[in-house]
Amino acid sequence: MAKRIKSLPQQRGFVSFDVVFADGSRASNRRVPMEILGGLDGDLPAHQLIAEQEAEIAQKAGRPPRAIESLTRSPPPIQKPLGAG
Repeated sequence: MAKRIKSLPQQRGFVSFDVVFADGSRASNRRVPMEILGGLDGDLPAHQLIAEQEAEIAQKAGRPPRAIESLTRSPPPIQKPLGAG
């Protein structure tokens, strides 16, 4: 029986972003739906969505939300060669 190969997040409709906050902390692989990206706004909708996510997380944690300093797309995961692992 052949092994099922996982599809990459980008192939499932999400793009991952790495976030650096103004306080120097980092968050990796924040998922954003592909359909809100692109067009004239580029990755600006991702910034807005991640800011909303951060506000929600901060509210649940009982702390103020962190300001986003920078936002970059995460590099795609490295594919393992077939037959490994």
